[in-house]
Amino acid sequence: MADFYERSLSMHEQLRGKIGVHSKIPINSHDDLSIAYTPGVARPCEVLGKDPSKARELTIKRNTVAVVSDGSAVLGLGNIGPYGAIPVMEGKALLFKEFADIDAWPICLDTQDTQEIIAAVRHIAPVFGGINLEDIAAPRCFEVEAALQDLGIPVFHDDQHGTAIVLLAALLNAAKVVGRKVTDIRVVINGAGAAGTAIANLLRCVGHDPAVCAPVKDVIVCDSKGVIHSGRKDLSPAKEKLLKFTNRSGREGSLRDVLEGCDVFIGVSKGNLLSGEDIKRMAADPIVFAMANPEPEIMPDEARQAGAAVVGTGRSDFPNQVNNVLVFPGIFRGALDAGSRTITDAMKLAAAHALADCVEQPDSDHILPDPLDRSVAPKVARAVSDAAEADTPNQTSSPAGR
Repeated sequence: MADFYERSLSMHEQLRGKIGVHSKIPINSHDDLSIAYTPGVARPCEVLGKDPSKARELTIKRNTVAVVSDGSAVLGLGNIGPYGAIPVMEGKALLFKEFADIDAWPICLDTQDTQEIIAAVRHIAPVFGGINLEDIAAPRCFEVEAALQDLGIPVFHDDQHGTAIVLLAALLNAAKVVGRKVTDIRVVINGAGAAGTAIANLLRCVGHDPAVCAPVKDVIVCDSKGVIHSGRKDLSPAKEKLLKFTNRSGREGSLRDVLEGCDVFIGVSKGNLLSGEDIKRMAADPIVFAMANPEPEIMPDEARQAGAAVVGTGRSDFPNQVNNVLVFPGIFRGALDAGSRTITDAMKLAAAHALADCVEQPDSDHILPDPLDRSVAPKVARAVSDAAEADTPNQTSSPAGR
């Protein structure tokens, strides 16, 4: 692990970053210059000044995504600010290009004020076809994303929804491996931040047609103080909202208390929280997703020795890596291709099922495709685009052509 750290630092020093701008046309003559820039460029400028809706036809807008962060929740490093966030956002932009041929750019804002972030994104939106919010701490990430849904272009907080989509795909296939129906599964989530909240929403299929999405039997969410239940007086508005569709039986106590008899543990919290004895408290052949980085809530070997039938982590050096690169390139590729104004719940579900279907015969060590599998993003993109196009109101063009 330490070797990766030093090799990465050396690469960044040598390359001075990981991405760059490449021209689509040559500039070898005065004629080339006159068409690409002045005086010829005045004509498309006039057209767009009168009709901004043509931006997708005449500019890079059709294929661009802004990767926006304030550096307040970077990987497992915490609040390291906008400069600390740049290498991650560059990497995200690189992955957009590699897996979906999307031109993405890191936008690291020197503010952690919610309203200033919202305003900044609104001001830069004209040039972009989508906004990928990244590494913004909860609960501000919820507020920022919700406030920007009227931009007329997809706004998607990947730490929330990307993680939830990949997790749902992993769970669909893990359930096949252990021979259980998803509707019979009882889930405990540890971590009530951005990822935990989005996972709970997607697992309970909030706002979805039950005919399309069968929710799991029950979801209980825990934070650092234990189970989130209605008797607690210290809950934030976001956590109170969770109680509308989780912990229907009113369980109280600690994480260990509610692990008793549960089928699935999902950890999006911190490392080394659980032991093999905790896994033994769960139902037979439990499913364990210990996704804290760099140290998972329990190491895979210990979980398996204690009886876990399927184990996934966020790390690439263990089987079943829950990696967002499996979904965010395809999500945005599909949304951009469809001209979608938002990324709907139906599109997220379509992405999860498409991702799960990429593994034809799942087994305990193969419930997700390899993150480097180049066939995944096009399959996810097609499913997302189809779901977007089926949602007719979602495809109505906005006056600003976004």
